[in-house]
Amino acid sequence: MSDIEKVKKLREATGAGFKDCNLAIKESNGDLDKAVEILRVKGISKASKKMSRDAKEGVVAISGDEKKTSIIEVNCETDFVAKNDDFIKFVKELSELNNQNDSNVENLKKSKMKNGDTVEETLVSLIAKIGEKITIGKTKTIINSSSLNYQYLHTVVKDNLAKLAVVVSLETKESSDKIKTFGKQLSMHIAASNPLALDSSSIDKAIIDKEQELVTEELKNSGKPEDIAKKISLGKMNKFKEENSLLTQAWVMEPKKKVQDVLKELAINDLKIKEFSRIKIGE
Repeated sequence: MSDIEKVKKLREATGAGFKDCNLAIKESNGDLDKAVEILRVKGISKASKKMSRDAKEGVVAISGDEKKTSIIEVNCETDFVAKNDDFIKFVKELSELNNQNDSNVENLKKSKMKNGDTVEETLVSLIAKIGEKITIGKTKTIINSSSLNYQYLHTVVKDNLAKLAVVVSLETKESSDKIKTFGKQLSMHIAASNPLALDSSSIDKAIIDKEQELVTEELKNSGKPEDIAKKISLGKMNKFKEENSLLTQAWVMEPKKKVQDVLKELAINDLKIKEFSRIKIGE
């Protein structure tokens, strides 16, 4: 086999450019296996140089079924790469592996992909090939035998991958069209309204403390009497909690009602919103 044929074969096997493959063939004295290793090492070097860059684009993928649903964010630097076929193929396979690993990122990185390499190794090779920083972002798996999970994708990029994705779990023994409609509408509501938690008691304390700090600072400069300022502060904080808790948010389909009102109107005694996950690229 001539060197040109070896370069061609190496390019097909690794996806690397002609120049890199040609140099690897020369450096390995024509040994294809050694050439692959040389490119892998160079790929790792290239990848490490790119890790300091910002990766704020990408896609979100959902995998699994109604009983076990996983959501994963994969970031890159540009929207152009987010539509790249190699990137899309990687994310789709990664999403399935994420579901198998219950969103345990450490285990996910060690998982074998169809090419025989681990996720981590494939990621390094992909970074070297595409030329952009690519990272695994937020992940979540929702599992419950007594619930049904519903999902929603917004701003689909390609092949069922999107810029925003939602999974919400409804706990009930009933499985009617009424439940399915509510599940779909609720996932759309979560996408639009971006609740921080299911109810006010579940909002992260750090977020509450930060908001209280901002409100206190705002009122400090208002010149209002202390007792009045305290009442205003309490009102602002209650409003913040109400607007950011899923159950007390205004229902997007009918803003005069709250989500908890719609839940009651369904008149299904055991129906509960168990949990949800919302991931948006860039947030």
